[in-house]
Amino acid sequence: MVASTKIKWPQIAAPGYSFLAASGLLILLGWLLHWGWLGLVGLAGLAFFGYFFRDPERDIPREPGAVVAPADGKVVFVDEIQEDRYLNAPARRVAIFMNVFDVHVNRTPVAGTITAAQHRDGCFKAAWRADACTLNEQMALVLEANGRRVLVVQIAGLLARRIVSYVQPGQYLEKGERLGMICFGSRVDLYLPPEAEILIKVGDRVQAGNTVVARWE
Repeated sequence: MVASTKIKWPQIAAPGYSFLAASGLLILLGWLLHWGWLGLVGLAGLAFFGYFFRDPERDIPREPGAVVAPADGKVVFVDEIQEDRYLNAPARRVAIFMNVFDVHVNRTPVAGTITAAQHRDGCFKAAWRADACTLNEQMALVLEANGRRVLVVQIAGLLARRIVSYVQPGQYLEKGERLGMICFGSRVDLYLPPEAEILIKVGDRVQAGNTVVARWE
């Protein structure tokens, strides 16, 4: 007797449900009104939003000193700066740009407790610009991880007009746990202590929760 194989349907992030429902409504209206073009618009929307809001499971590296990427996308900055807005300390920064085809669910880079969460209004300039980290709308999360502080900043971009947070101050997160997402296309900046060893470079592509971007002892 051959054992049956259970089909694993792709997981969809919760913020996508309303977009999928709207697309389904267009398909229904197109059928009821005999407007084929409207049904096609609905089908296109269903395909696009189903793809954009996909939320696949990831294999999270469990090594204690491994820091994983908080976002899918291309590394656009790796530098050392003085971070005075949230950490008031020197930090190593890794900036990851997400295009519209990347998975947009963001994950926590380390296990730790959220000690601060702050949303700030701003512009919607292109997220790959150097000044987007100070001008654009953003959501900043500070995590306390074994005596170290780590900062994750979700930055809205040219098309991104909505930052969705799944977490709140005082909450403990495991490494790789989902912390929110940005709709549609944008950037996530990760700030690490100076002693962290950065393992990636500008131009590399990374996956949230899966790619090890840094290590510390």
